[in-house]
Amino acid sequence: MAARHEITVTPKTQYLADQSDEAAERYVFAYTITIRNTGTASAQLISRHWIITDANGKVQEVKGLGVVGEQPRLAPGESYEYTSGAAIATPVGTMRGSYQMIAEDGTRFDAPIPEFTLSIPRVLH
Repeated sequence: MAARHEITVTPKTQYLADQSDEAAERYVFAYTITIRNTGTASAQLISRHWIITDANGKVQEVKGLGVVGEQPRLAPGESYEYTSGAAIATPVGTMRGSYQMIAEDGTRFDAPIPEFTLSIPRVLH
């Protein structure tokens, strides 16, 4: 049986060399997130909580309402995609977190964001 409150989160990342400054230890990444309602109840994304960790173990926490200024409502089977960015001080890092959701029946639940890696492309010699 399908869960009533289930959200699947799929990340894709891209290194933005033109916005980064390696000499200043600033590595900028874009990430595109696809949020799909794989449950049986409609739900709305209310807020987000990100944990961004660089290779030195420095953690940035980001909390806020919605994503890119929106609070998308997803019916079962619907998906929502957005792109945002993060800057870290090392060439490699990770991001993980959760979206705080509210279902049509008023149930609040968290949709986990699986940890994913931010990494500059390796230069091949």
